[in-house]
Amino acid sequence: MGARGKKTGSQIVAQRAAVAVMERPKPPLDLTPAQSDEWVEVANVMPADWFSPENYPLLSQYCRHIVNARHIAQLIDQECSGPEMDPRRYSDLLATQHKQTNALKTLASALRLSPHARYDTQKAAVATRGAGTVKRPWVS
Repeated sequence: MGARGKKTGSQIVAQRAAVAVMERPKPPLDLTPAQSDEWVEVANVMPADWFSPENYPLLSQYCRHIVNARHIAQLIDQECSGPEMDPRRYSDLLATQHKQTNALKTLASALRLSPHARYDTQKAAVATRGAGTVKRPWVS
């Protein structure tokens, strides 16, 4: 049991020094600037300890797929806005976009980035237990 009363400045500083600061992972050097920006954005949204070094290759691929999916979307927009749309090229771009989307879904699930992948049934049960119910003293 600690000392009672107000803490001195040195006690507060010592207590803060004992707290470990977790740094968010830095993007690998093999990513392009756009992919590195995605890495930072994803890493900053999640808790600091969410990604461990063994997940970095998956996160790198996730960031690559995001940038590729955006590029493919731009190509689809260009194809649609052009004077003559080539149906075969358009179909190929849509198929490629579908593959990118599936890769993103798979990686997001593996990295537990999607809300569904982070859903914890035990926490949900505790949070809803007793919610909306009133204990009636006359019922045992």
